[in-house]
Amino acid sequence: MGEAEVVELGRKTLESALWVAAPLLIVATAVSLAINVLQVLTSLQENTLAAVPRLAAVAAAIFVLLPWMVRRMAWFTVGLLVDFRPYLK
Repeated sequence: MGEAEVVELGRKTLESALWVAAPLLIVATAVSLAINVLQVLTSLQENTLAAVPRLAAVAAAIFVLLPWMVRRMAWFTVGLLVDFRPYLK
């Protein structure tokens, strides 16, 4: 397997991982931003107040997005394994 194939495989793997993780990261960032604004406005600096809603939002996003995430990973895996000849060189 040549250097170009290794780079291409790495690029596709990172791209797929980014597509799967991006929605969860966006949800966590949006909830964190909203909670931080609320904490600044109310002067409540409690760590639990920030962590629990963020965890709950990410858990809800995982629950909703899990079928899409599994399909996306399955497409990547099937696409990788359907033509395995380039990786045998």
